[in-house]
Amino acid sequence: MAALVRPAIFIICASAALAESFYRAPASYSTTRDPDPPKYARHAPDTGIDFLKNAAWLDIGLDYRFRHEYRDDDIRRAQAGLDDPFLHRTRAYIGIHDVLDPFRFAVEMQDSRRYHSQYPRDGRDVNEFELIRFYAELYFKDILPRDALGNARPVSLRYGIHNFEFLDRRLIGNNQWRNTANTFQGFHGSLGQEANDWQVDLLAVQPLNRQPFEWDRPVEQQWMYAAIGHWRGWGDVLTLEPYYLALNQSAHAGVAERLVHSPGLRAYGKAGTTGFDYDLSYTNQFGGNGARDVRAWATTAEIGYSWSHPWKPRVSFFYGQATGDHDPNDNTDNRFERFFGFARPWSANDYIVYENIRTPKLRVELTPCRNLRIDFGHSWYWLDSATDRFQPANSARDITGASGTTIGHEFDIRARWQITKKLETILGYAHFTPGGFINSQVRPGDTDFAYLEINVSAF
Repeated sequence: MAALVRPAIFIICASAALAESFYRAPASYSTTRDPDPPKYARHAPDTGIDFLKNAAWLDIGLDYRFRHEYRDDDIRRAQAGLDDPFLHRTRAYIGIHDVLDPFRFAVEMQDSRRYHSQYPRDGRDVNEFELIRFYAELYFKDILPRDALGNARPVSLRYGIHNFEFLDRRLIGNNQWRNTANTFQGFHGSLGQEANDWQVDLLAVQPLNRQPFEWDRPVEQQWMYAAIGHWRGWGDVLTLEPYYLALNQSAHAGVAERLVHSPGLRAYGKAGTTGFDYDLSYTNQFGGNGARDVRAWATTAEIGYSWSHPWKPRVSFFYGQATGDHDPNDNTDNRFERFFGFARPWSANDYIVYENIRTPKLRVELTPCRNLRIDFGHSWYWLDSATDRFQPANSARDITGASGTTIGHEFDIRARWQITKKLETILGYAHFTPGGFINSQVRPGDTDFAYLEINVSAF
């Protein structure tokens, strides 16, 4: 029982920080969700600005990110060649709480631009002056009883534009690595907060279609529904996240009506004091895609071990698999619906998405000093189905299966230096060696990717 009342290392909550929390962040690689409010935002009295010291009802944030990329023969591009773009992203956040309760609201603007590139600007890198969060909220702090640690269990209902992440970010993520964000419009309801022993999130939203130079608009033909539970009552040992996701797409412009149901379960935690940690998930999918039945599934598993050493070394093994479609002309669609997840954990090159994939990974993470973190690893990639598409490379596909399933393998390394509380520098490199499928269906030859990133926060 003592393990349940230890102060949490990480506390994420929508209102004020609490002294104790049931929440435990996962130890798995790159799966900790971006908090709400975003991590660059600050409670106004904590900014050090004199005229804000009494503004306890206000959260504000302002940050800027610059990234220079060197990409040689990027397989996501239709033509080989060298590209070395400059990516700029500026974000600003304002959140109002407590003073008008139960009414609250938040606004977040993002400006994403790309220069010095030989390719046309698209929604992957460019989205100028866009609202990525703009919602009104009804927030009731004391409707439900408090948890065993004394934390309030609020009830919240938000409507508007959302920029959020859930689960391990592989199904619903805001895609912080990419220069533009995943955003949604609709309803987000929640019972409880992350400090509580249990919490439920309910979603009914439409994805927004990113327009580089115009206001983003909802994809009118698509709705995503979700019910996501969180059980944290077993402390460090186990967090359970049962979930149900659904994607409903109406028929339009030659696209078939589609409804995909996706129940699943995620479990993560630590094996006592052994040094081992784990993060496991399984998603089953069924429904209909026009005249075809949907039958697909996906799973991820990561086992890590951390040593008691000043450098905090952690070694982990990961395996992920998502089914691919075997025959486009039969009555069953086996391609896993990846929803709106974060692709970066799959590939440092951003070459892999959560469909038609099998990948084992080996990673090492180190913290040589308090403000320097280093991680590196090797990943191997195969298609789950040799006859289905490889979406990142312009949906390359060999319906005969003669090109095989080998996509290739990748080595990557990254160093993150937190120079000050407001300034971070990241240096990274990834080398991809293609396999038979890429050599046959895309083009032969290794690819290289290096980048320098600078993050600056105002507060």
